[in-house]
Amino acid sequence: MSQERLSYTIVPDDLSGPAVTELLAFHLSEMHRWSPACKVHAMPVERLRKPDVSFYSAWANGELAGVGALRQIDEERGELKSMRAAPAWLGKGAGEAILLHLMAEAQERGLSWLGLETGRAEAFVPAGNLYRKHGFRECEPFGDYVSDEFSLCMSREL
Repeated sequence: MSQERLSYTIVPDDLSGPAVTELLAFHLSEMHRWSPACKVHAMPVERLRKPDVSFYSAWANGELAGVGALRQIDEERGELKSMRAAPAWLGKGAGEAILLHLMAEAQERGLSWLGLETGRAEAFVPAGNLYRKHGFRECEPFGDYVSDEFSLCMSREL
């Protein structure tokens, strides 16, 4: 693939396609690989189908490039969930495309705050860098998250 900026088609997804469920299974396995089981906050497919979650998939050249979800916490706040670029699309802007789409969706809904939880291990550094690039900063834990050596909560005002 060339280094030129790729174009992604991002669509609402019902999580029924095998490519999406396989990527989410990979995502969950990677979370368990890099974090203790009690610190894995990735949502299973069944939870991602709940009404408070909007799930999206990103496609390029007919291939699944990435996924991500926006969970509505309340009238003013949302949380990013299940952000994952497919392995073949790492470093090609798929994660950033999903992130920008979710941020725009949150703004369209009138949300004023967006949070996320990610890991602190080396494997999570690229994700943390992407979030920082788009204005997210470390914050106090929210919801059921706790501050420790594994979890990193980040947020930004919209």
